[in-house]
Amino acid sequence: MEVCYSLRLLLSRYRADKIMEFLLLEFIPEHGVVVILVSVIHILGAAAALHAVMRSRTPQGAVEWSISLITFPYVALPAYGIFGRNRFQGYVLAHKSELAEITSLLDATRDRVIKSAKSLGMSDASILGAENLARIPETGGNVVELLIDGEATFNSIFEGIESAQHYILVQFYIIRDDNLGSALKTRLIKRADEGVRVLVLYDEIGSFGLSSSWVDDLRAAGISVRAFHSRKGPSNRFQVNFRNHRKIMVVDGVTSWVGGHNVGDEYLGNDPDIGPWRDTHIRIKGPATIPLQLSFVEDWHWATDTLPGELNWQPAHPAEGDTGILIIPSGPADPLETSHLMFLLAINMAKKRLCIASPYFVPDQGIISALQLAALRGVDVRIMIPDNPDHRTIAFATYAIFDEVHRAGVEFYRYTKGFLHQKVMLIDNVFASVGTANFDNRSFRLNFEITALVLNPIFVAQVESMLERDFARCRKMPGDEFQLKPLWFRLAASVSRLLSPVL
Repeated sequence: MEVCYSLRLLLSRYRADKIMEFLLLEFIPEHGVVVILVSVIHILGAAAALHAVMRSRTPQGAVEWSISLITFPYVALPAYGIFGRNRFQGYVLAHKSELAEITSLLDATRDRVIKSAKSLGMSDASILGAENLARIPETGGNVVELLIDGEATFNSIFEGIESAQHYILVQFYIIRDDNLGSALKTRLIKRADEGVRVLVLYDEIGSFGLSSSWVDDLRAAGISVRAFHSRKGPSNRFQVNFRNHRKIMVVDGVTSWVGGHNVGDEYLGNDPDIGPWRDTHIRIKGPATIPLQLSFVEDWHWATDTLPGELNWQPAHPAEGDTGILIIPSGPADPLETSHLMFLLAINMAKKRLCIASPYFVPDQGIISALQLAALRGVDVRIMIPDNPDHRTIAFATYAIFDEVHRAGVEFYRYTKGFLHQKVMLIDNVFASVGTANFDNRSFRLNFEITALVLNPIFVAQVESMLERDFARCRKMPGDEFQLKPLWFRLAASVSRLLSPVL
């Protein structure tokens, strides 16, 4: 009350000289620390709001951040410091300076891969756009195997570990010290004892609960184990918003694995609280392994400031290889929003059919408009999401988006036989994609992701059959489902939709 009275008195003294005299002689001496602190916080909030307007990832994010920073800077300022940055600046600077070795390696690798390049079967503009996003051209002559769910995936991964002759590169967003994590550790230690070089990279946020004993056991066997830490560097100490979400394994530069699975018992469907786990991975043998290996090397260099030593950079050409694959890594260090542009390009290519399976479906307005236009031009657009999502805010936001895109003819299907975690897309009969990226702001702009676009009629037919089985385990959302929800639900969905650009 006393402060409020003093402020009213200040406002009543409208002459500038009198106001300054009052501040210096009466108000600040009595309430000095509070006044200075509040003033500094609000000035910093206003400055951060200007930064958000100029640098936020989306216009919606800029509006939400700037309003929050101006009206309630006490909470918004620290939140903006952690979650508001639009670029992984440390990684960007590393690419400009420390990664000169990587740039040279990239150029040399691109030259080798070009010799394995093969037409995507799309228009020239589509080829150019997709390959420019990937930085390395699509390669032909690959063998690809579709791995459905955890048992098939980890049986294949473990067989790959056993087959290694020279080295194994392992990268996962999440590694847990549970039954599956122990099985992976045992196999890696065995191969290291047999003289195979093993490197393991995990994300420090995704694998936050990984025990030190798991890491120590590998290191005791001579295995190099490192965390990908986005907080590296003095300007990134409080930056926890960028994650390395990639899941890659490479054996001898010849065979590789990529997809949605992490290392944990839940990915085998063995977590009683989660139940069955629906996910998809692929195994690649051939030239497309080289771009996957290069992605690992870039991430390893960031984590360790070193290159992983001698690797095989000569693309393999298996005799039975007949598949074209384009590997597209993406992340917050890219000059363009690679993942977002990749999905826009794919959606706009669709002529008859577009199927998307994603556990987190909260796209921005650009993707929403592309989906609406695809449906309006007669494309059969189907979106598959989990019926029991694991993130409530994202689940609410998805409902609000459903109501918007369904009016254009987009159909939503909710998978009911467990948790759907696969990241798969099918475009006409032309290509299918399997990777790590979801349809949300985090994958579009914050996470390091990687996606494989596969062009092979047999593989596309296999993905089509897999998705048809998945759709048979879904319930189709009726058009009025959102409108029939109670008012509190619709309000929560609308608010969550507003928050989605800053999640």
